Amino acid sequence: MADEKKQVPLRLSPQLYNALAAWAEDDFRSVNGQIEYLLNECVKQRKKDGKYVGQQIDAPLEIELGDTHA
Repeated sequence: MADEKKQVPLRLSPQLYNALAAWAEDDFRSVNGQIEYLLNECVKQRKKDGKYVGQQIDAPLEIELGDTHA
């Protein structure tokens, strides 16, 4: 049971979820799989560089989802 994955509740804005879902579909992954993949890549990068990915990591995320005039 050492390989058992931890479950983590996660709240995402609808815009972020939709962006992740579209990205996951492009990469043939589930949304959960995409989030796990991205987190793994960030941790690898941090270990490689010895620092956080960017100084603006906590800045509010602005997502453009195309034409919003419907």
